[in-house]
Amino acid sequence: MSGYLSATLAILCINLIFAYGIFVTAAAGQINLGGAGFQAIGAYGTAWLSASAGLPVSFSIPAATLIAALIGFLISFPVLRTRGVYMVLATFAFGEVVAGFLLRSPVFGGAMGMVVPAHIELPAIIVSAVVVTLLTFYLMATRLGLAMRSLNDDEEAAIVMGVNVRAVQVAAFTIGGAFCGLSGALYAHNFAFVEAQYFNSLLSIYVLLFVLIGGAQTAWGPLVGSLFFTLLPELLRIGGSARYVVFGVAIVLMMMLRPEGIVTRDLLRRLSPRQLFNRRPASGSAPRD
Repeated sequence: MSGYLSATLAILCINLIFAYGIFVTAAAGQINLGGAGFQAIGAYGTAWLSASAGLPVSFSIPAATLIAALIGFLISFPVLRTRGVYMVLATFAFGEVVAGFLLRSPVFGGAMGMVVPAHIELPAIIVSAVVVTLLTFYLMATRLGLAMRSLNDDEEAAIVMGVNVRAVQVAAFTIGGAFCGLSGALYAHNFAFVEAQYFNSLLSIYVLLFVLIGGAQTAWGPLVGSLFFTLLPELLRIGGSARYVVFGVAIVLMMMLRPEGIVTRDLLRRLSPRQLFNRRPASGSAPRD
């Protein structure tokens, strides 16, 4: 496999894990614009544990993931006190604070970044992406996932049905932080270098588009969105600078034609085997007038 193809597949898998981190919070009715902050925590956490503490990858990546999950748990309490656009601004501010701290911290290399000595190969990243994808599908099928969906659809009705809003949203924020942190840890060990400038607000917005364009109603949405946003720019690369125009037009068209995302629950319902079978006329039956 060529180096270009390997790098593209690695970015696709990392983006997919990152997108699921944002999706989990969005599924519970929370728009998280601090995803880059959590990814930076995972990346710099594993970089420091590997470079400074000399820990192996098998320990540094899970440890960085747990650190991101813990921080997600801790900041969820003040963030969830806000509502609507103020929650978006709170998560955005969190991402900016993390990036600013890393940029000015000599312990983490400051503006020069950090070199990550340990390297992981593509198969490990692919396995991680598959595991996170299966975990997300399983999560959305559990009682917690159903509670998250109910909050996203109608929070007041969910409260009436006995859903503990705060507990569900804290859990979603914690799991989302863990997934984002894992994506950052995999990024650090695959590309062997991290710098704070990479984990900026544009990255958070970009990955949020993965979820919104792909569809935030089902776990299929981030998968489709990650494929769309990762592979389409590469396919348009032959067009030179014009690819940015084409890519921007494609995004606008998708938002106009599919405002709820490419994959919705209604689409999956219509494509289910039962629905497709019911649409077919019974063999040997007389045609209707």
